[in-house]
Amino acid sequence: MDYLKFIFYGIIQGLTEFIPVSSTAHLKVISLLFGVNDPGYSFSAILQIGSVFAIFWYFRKNIINLKKRNESKIFNSFSFKKLNKSIFISTIPIVCLGGFIKIFVPGFSDSFLRSNFSIAFVSILMSLIMLFADISPNKFINIKNHNYFNSLFIGIAQAFAIIPGVSRSGATISMALLSGWDRRDAAKFSFLIGIPAISLAAFVEFLSSINQFSTFPFLPLLVGLITTFFSSLIAIDFFINYISSNGFKIFIYYRFIFAILIFLNL
Repeated sequence: MDYLKFIFYGIIQGLTEFIPVSSTAHLKVISLLFGVNDPGYSFSAILQIGSVFAIFWYFRKNIINLKKRNESKIFNSFSFKKLNKSIFISTIPIVCLGGFIKIFVPGFSDSFLRSNFSIAFVSILMSLIMLFADISPNKFINIKNHNYFNSLFIGIAQAFAIIPGVSRSGATISMALLSGWDRRDAAKFSFLIGIPAISLAAFVEFLSSINQFSTFPFLPLLVGLITTFFSSLIAIDFFINYISSNGFKIFIYYRFIFAILIFLNL
């Protein structure tokens, strides 16, 4: 049963981490729907390690080729360095807000914001934001020509993903689209800035729950991480190819229906 439960958690985490529907909300709500215990914020963050490895693996060729292509130029990997700086800038807001909450609001993960009512309300709010982002014009900014203010604004949006139901990818891609980004590059940039954000969250939660971690069965947890890795790869590939030509529409409808179903079961 442990193996099946951890595979279940891994599939949900992987499939929902990179599409704009909120993995935290789905781990909690769907687990309860199927009669499985809520894995909790700490365990959810640890599972995200599998998603981080998936991002590295999926974009490995892009990152390596970008570095190699620019190393031969006079500006010494200017584009590569700019991307690194942008990722760093985008990570600052979520580190500051996450650190503040961790230090001064220790009960945040068990607060009202993790309740089903809050998740449903936030899901509807996010569906409206995603709708406006989807119909916004001027999609001309991309990874190559963006500026650091673009990175900061997207980073601020990413910080709000700490609230269950927001969705990190939904918030960051919506902000990018509202700022005038190309859809495909908005999705790619969202995934790239997720590497430090998700990694730091997983590392901090691992250290915070080190005693609890020792109670998890090792092999089932490993199977869960592997499941998260492969399901994350599927989600990344699907989402990047889908959003470039179809936009947010299907996810907007899904989030709204998801919220209504939660309200009906309160």
